[in-house]
Amino acid sequence: MEEHASSSSSSSQLQPSLDDCLKLFRGERDEQRLAGLLVVTKFCNKDDHTAIRKIYDALGPQFLHRLLRTGIGKGSDVGSSDNRDAYLQLSITVLAAFCRVPQIAASEEMINKIPLILEAISREAGSPIIEDCYEYLFLVSTASEEGVQTLYKSGGLNVLASQMMILPDGSHMIELALRLVQIIVIKLPSENVYSEHPTDLSLVVCAVAKQFAVLQNALKFEALHLLSTILSNRYSAPVYDALRLVENDVWSTNLWIGILAILQNRVAPSHKLHALVLTECVISIVGERWLNGEMNLTGSQVSLPADRCILLILESSRVEIAVLLNDLAYLKYEASNASSNRENILVKQRNLGVAFSLVEKIIKLISSFGGEESTANAIISESTFTKIISGLNETIGVVLDYIRDAKEHGQMKGDDLLAAVRVIGSYLAEAPDACKDKVIELLGYILSIEGEDELSPFYSICFLLPMLCQITLETGGCKILASSGAFREVVGYLIALIDQNNFTSEDNGSIFLACDTILNLLLKEQIKFPSDDPSFIRLLVALSRWAEGMDDASIIMMASSICSLILDLTSEEALLNHPDFISGDVGNLSKLIRRSFVMCGQLTNSCSDCTQDLISDDAKAEVDLFQIITAGADFHGGPQVHVNPMWEPRHKSAPWPVGDIVHQFIPGLVIESFWPYCFLSLSFLILFFFPFLHFLFLVPLLL
Repeated sequence: MEEHASSSSSSSQLQPSLDDCLKLFRGERDEQRLAGLLVVTKFCNKDDHTAIRKIYDALGPQFLHRLLRTGIGKGSDVGSSDNRDAYLQLSITVLAAFCRVPQIAASEEMINKIPLILEAISREAGSPIIEDCYEYLFLVSTASEEGVQTLYKSGGLNVLASQMMILPDGSHMIELALRLVQIIVIKLPSENVYSEHPTDLSLVVCAVAKQFAVLQNALKFEALHLLSTILSNRYSAPVYDALRLVENDVWSTNLWIGILAILQNRVAPSHKLHALVLTECVISIVGERWLNGEMNLTGSQVSLPADRCILLILESSRVEIAVLLNDLAYLKYEASNASSNRENILVKQRNLGVAFSLVEKIIKLISSFGGEESTANAIISESTFTKIISGLNETIGVVLDYIRDAKEHGQMKGDDLLAAVRVIGSYLAEAPDACKDKVIELLGYILSIEGEDELSPFYSICFLLPMLCQITLETGGCKILASSGAFREVVGYLIALIDQNNFTSEDNGSIFLACDTILNLLLKEQIKFPSDDPSFIRLLVALSRWAEGMDDASIIMMASSICSLILDLTSEEALLNHPDFISGDVGNLSKLIRRSFVMCGQLTNSCSDCTQDLISDDAKAEVDLFQIITAGADFHGGPQVHVNPMWEPRHKSAPWPVGDIVHQFIPGLVIESFWPYCFLSLSFLILFFFPFLHFLFLVPLLL
């Protein structure tokens, strides 16, 4: 025993102490400092911040900087390759240990070494020092704002993107790389990062997607959060474009498998929400078909049935919608202090928007089957299709209940309400009879809902237009709009669209949907409207001005046909007494109806080249609309015009019919029978071939 104690005591006396190392660090020669470093790395604890601080102060930053540069091959005394590798490994190991002290990591000396560390990562791929390099970068970047800015400006994101795919799955290095990217995208201005490095971020998404699919530990959730952060950013459009250019779809397959693993297991609600956010982003990039299809994970036996994804996402979205709507109703209508819950309400509204968007994408996928059950069954099974429809019906019912609750509390404004109207409109456009009783009960209120930034209802009407257009094909649907007064909202929406005067292709689609809806209403004889309804008079003025200067035959014919039906409905007194109707509007209406006659192809075989531009194939296709116009002109017992039954107009004597409008344009012309049509055509022929006779028509106007 005495011999063993004596041996132990002598060994402890031989082991160097920290003070001995500090003396070496203060030596005059680099060889002494190098020997001290080799010794201290063997016994100094990396978590002993006090000891590390003493070593750093004794050694000084200049020696480590020279050692690092020599290891990379940039020093004045480069030496042999073996020495350089040893110097590089020693310097990076010591630097990473020093940076465990936050004050050292935030120092200017450490921040300035970031470019050298990035260079070492690029040169030494697969080297044992790479892990220490990533640890150094992570510690310096988290210690100060200057650290992450220097990392970004030194090309850190590019280096990380190029290296992440080759790092071992689930390793500490890939974990540090994930966190470094997370720091960059969160702490730095997104508009700069996403616009300057879309390709690098797309490579990061591909690499992280692989980890998200294969890992089954806590790092899987970190990968999930990073992916949802990158792809859900408002500036992520360039990244979407870069991902669409990726040669293979392995990344989207990996995301498919990772998302399903999250949704079908018991995980925290926040993780499921991130999975839904990520799902919405992926569908926005690759399309709705991603929801359905059998996926196999490369290099494994994992295989999931084709229907699993769409059912899981629909069910998860439905649950999220039900929970969020219930929470929002409580916070807005029952909580003691709703104003203090404002931030909580905004967060829940954003989450609700994600769930609504996913439901809309599933509706779009189902509608892409074209309503053919056989086509749908060829892609998804009949039982799955039935489950989807049943789930959608139930969810739309829940959303309508939320709308009813808002109505009962007098709420007319809110982005959550507007989002609810949008998802309702998306589904009812495909299934107009769904939840029919609730829709009829709430239709007038729904059309009056406004978004937070809207001054009057607009988008709520836009979202419901496809459904309104479909239900007004039947008399029952028209009665619903007429009895609820909802038709006035549609008329107001159409006028607002026309008044914008800067139409996009999407606006044109909405304009024609609104026109079709109003046309369906006006053509139903069973529906009675007041003859002095101001909304129709305002529409008359708007349509005549809209068509002015337009050469599109479909616009002119549609506007003219609706004007014809409104004139058939409106009294002369109401028209002339309306403040929005001025004398110039009579001329606009006259020109509109005249052009509609011309565009019908009356002069196809007899007009010169100059008038051929006015005749188009589209105009020839508008026969039904032309019959509505000519039927409106026939008001004094002339011959009845045959019209397709679905466009059958009312034939009755009206105080201000189309005939009088044409009479205003060409005084002395009375349309009472078949002959006036011949006279009208002959008049235009004379004008085209004998323009010097135009005075015959201008003199009455001047008088």
